[in-house]
Amino acid sequence: MFWLDWIIVFIPLLVVIWIGAKTQRYCTSVADFLTASRCAGRYVVSVASGEAGTGLISIVAVLEVYYRCGFSYSFWNQVTLPISLVFALTGFCIYRYRQTKAMTYGQYLEMRYNRPFRIFAAIIQALSGVLNYAIFPAVGGRFFIYFLDLPHHFEFLGITWSTFGVVMASFLLIALTIVMIGGQVTIMVTDCVQGLLSYPLYLIIVGYFIFNFSWFGEIAPTMVNRVEHQSFFNPFDMSEMRDFNIFYVMVGVCSMFINRLGMGGAIGYSASAKNAHEQKMGALLGTWRGGFGSMMYVLIAICGITYLNHFDFAPKAKETRTYIANKVAEEVMADAKFDAARANLKKEFAAIPELTKEKFESTPLSQKKNLETPYYDAVRENTKDIEGAGGVPQRYSTIYRQMLLPVAIRDLLPIGITGIFCAIMIFLLVSTDTTYMHSWGTVLMQDIFMLFCKKKFTPKQHLWLLRGFITLVCLFAFLFSFYFSQMDYILMFFQITGAIWLGGGGAVCMFGLYTRWGTAAGAFACLGGGAFVAVSGFLIQNVWGSHIYPFLARMGWVEGFGSFLETVSKPFHPYIVWEMNPTKCPINSQEFLFLSMLTSVSLYVIVSLITYRKPFNLDRMLHRGKYALDGQQQELPAFSWKKIYKVLIGITPEYTKGDKILAWSVFGWSFVYTFCILFLGAVIWNCIPGCAWGKEGWSNYFLISHLIVPATVAVVSTVWFGICGTRDLIQLFKDLGNKKDNHLDNGQVEGNVSLADKAALEAIDAAENKDADK
Repeated sequence: MFWLDWIIVFIPLLVVIWIGAKTQRYCTSVADFLTASRCAGRYVVSVASGEAGTGLISIVAVLEVYYRCGFSYSFWNQVTLPISLVFALTGFCIYRYRQTKAMTYGQYLEMRYNRPFRIFAAIIQALSGVLNYAIFPAVGGRFFIYFLDLPHHFEFLGITWSTFGVVMASFLLIALTIVMIGGQVTIMVTDCVQGLLSYPLYLIIVGYFIFNFSWFGEIAPTMVNRVEHQSFFNPFDMSEMRDFNIFYVMVGVCSMFINRLGMGGAIGYSASAKNAHEQKMGALLGTWRGGFGSMMYVLIAICGITYLNHFDFAPKAKETRTYIANKVAEEVMADAKFDAARANLKKEFAAIPELTKEKFESTPLSQKKNLETPYYDAVRENTKDIEGAGGVPQRYSTIYRQMLLPVAIRDLLPIGITGIFCAIMIFLLVSTDTTYMHSWGTVLMQDIFMLFCKKKFTPKQHLWLLRGFITLVCLFAFLFSFYFSQMDYILMFFQITGAIWLGGGGAVCMFGLYTRWGTAAGAFACLGGGAFVAVSGFLIQNVWGSHIYPFLARMGWVEGFGSFLETVSKPFHPYIVWEMNPTKCPINSQEFLFLSMLTSVSLYVIVSLITYRKPFNLDRMLHRGKYALDGQQQELPAFSWKKIYKVLIGITPEYTKGDKILAWSVFGWSFVYTFCILFLGAVIWNCIPGCAWGKEGWSNYFLISHLIVPATVAVVSTVWFGICGTRDLIQLFKDLGNKKDNHLDNGQVEGNVSLADKAALEAIDAAENKDADK
C-alpha cells in the first residue's frame, strides 16, 4: 500500500480508539461492564451488533464459499423467510430473554433450571465458544499478511520473528485494550462508531466495482461458465454441489428455529437495550441495517471471481495465482525438508499456462476441475514422498482458497480505495475480537468461577476478575491460532465447533423460555447428548486423515466401512453423499450439527416429560403480571381472527406509529417482495413447462435481486442509520451519565431469581400468600 492508504487506515482507527478511551468514566459497576447498564437505544444496538456480528472472518468465510459454490445455494435460503420474519417481528426468544434481565445465558439458565445446570451449561458453552472464536485471530492475521504482502518472518534485534504471530498479537492487544477500558460500554460505543464510519466507505467501494466491471461483457459470462449441475446462478441446476447445497440450507432452517438465541458470542448485546421492546426493535432494524455492506461483499465476490476466471484479466490473474501459490507454499512448507519441493513447485507454478479465450469458451469449470486444480495437484505430487507431509496438501488448499479472493481484491483496487478496504477490514476484525473476548471471558467468570467462590467480591474486585478472564481468552485465542492447523472451510469449522453448544444449548434455552414442563433433568440430557455428538464429530474430523483412515487401512476395513457409509447415505443422494476419503472425514460439519440437534431435542422432550412434577413459574422469571417490577408490561392484543395479522406481525400496544411503520415495511420487504415475488415467483415460473430460465435469465435475475434493488435500498438505509444511529449514540452517553448503580445487579442468582430482584419478588409472593390466608 502507498502512504495515502496508510493515512486512510490509521486516522479512523485512532478516532475509534480515542472515542473508546472517553467511555471509561461511564463504567463504574458490573452491570456497566456486562450490559452497559441496559441503556442502549434500538439504533445503537442494531448498528453496533451488526458491526460485531459481521467480522473479517465472516467475510473471508463467505468469499471462500462463493468461490467454490457460487450463489445458487443461497437462493434456497429464502425458503426460511416466512419463519425468520415471524421470529423477527414477534421477537421470538429475544424478547423473552431480555425480560429475564439476565446478563448471561448462564444466569438465565440458573433462574430457569438450577445452579448445577448453569455450571454444566457454562462449561459446554465456553468450550464451544472459545474454540469457535480461537481461529478468528489466525484468519485475521493471515489476511493482513497476504493483503499487505508482508513476509512470513522478519529479523529484529537479532531474533527471527513470526510475522503471523506479531500481526495477531498486535490486533488482539488493540481489541483487549478496548475491552479493558470499559467492557460493554466501550465495545458498544466503538462498534457503533465503526459501523457509522463504514457506511460511506462501503459506498465508495461499491461505486468503484460497478464502474469498472461490465456485467454483460465480463461478469455474467464468467459466472455461467460452469459444468451442468454445478451452476453458480441457477438454483435448479446445482444437484452435484457438495457441502453447500440444499441440505445445508435445510439444516440451517432447523437451526434457525432451535438456536434462535445463538452462540452467545455477542451476549452483551442481548441484554444491552433499555427494555425488551427496544431489544426487539433493534433486532428488527437488522433487516434494513446491512445496506451497502451486504451488497459490497456479494459484489467483491463476483468481481473477484470474474477477475480470476475471465480471459480479459488472464495475464494479471496469472500473476495473482503465482504469487499466492508460492506464498502459501512458503508458509506450509517452511521446514528444510521441503526446500527441494518448494524450488520445484516455483518452477511448476510459473509454467502453468494462463487462461485463453479458446479454453474459456470450450472448457466450463467444475468443483473438481478448475483453474486452481493444477496448483493443488502440483503440491500433492511434490509432497507425497516426503515423510510427515500427509496433511500438507489439505492445509495448503485450505489457506490457498481462503486467501485467493482477498489477494485478488487487493490486486484490483487502486491507491486510496485499497486503504479504505483495509480500514473496513480492520474495523470488522477489532469489533468481532472485542465482542467475543468479552462474551467468553464473561461466561468463564460469571457462570463458572464466581459460582465456586464463597467469597463475595466488591464491585472493583469483580471488574478486575472479569478483565482477568477476558485476558485469558485473548491468550488462549492467540496460542490456539498460532499452533492449530485448520483443515476445513471456515463455515464448516464454525458449524462443528458451534454444534458443541448449539447441538443442545439452543433447545435448552428455547424450551426454557416457552414451556412450563421443561425440567433440569431434561436440560442435562439435552445438552449432554448434543455436545457428545458434536465433540465426537470434531475429534473424528481432526484425526481422520492422520489416525482413523490409516487404522481402517491397516485393519483392511476401508472397503467395508466405505460400503456401509454409502449405503446409509444413498437414500439422501445427491445432497448427502458419504464416500470414503483418505484425507477428509466423509461426514461434514453441517451433518454432524443436524445429528446433534436431532439427538438433543428428542432427549429434552422425552426426559422432561418423564421427570415433570409441577409447572414452572414463567411469569416470575419473565417479570410479567404482578412481577413486573419496573412497571413495564407486555400487553398482548386480544386475539381475534380479524386481527390475527397483528399477532403474526408482532404488533402490540407497546408499538408507536413509527414502530408499526417499521414492522409493516419489514413485512413488505421480506415477505411480499423477497419471498413472494423473488422466491415463489421465480420457483413457480421456472416450474412451468417451457418457461424455465436459461443462463441469461438467471444472470439477469441475480443482477436485479442482488445488486440493483439492494443498491437502491442501501442509499436510503445509509442516510437513515447514519442519522438515527448518531442520535441514539448521543442519547446513550446522556443515559449513562444519569444512571444509578445497583451493585446487587451483578449476575448472581438465589432461589431461581436474580439477586437484584430477590427482595422485591419475595415481597410480592409474601403479600399474595398473606392475602390468600385471610
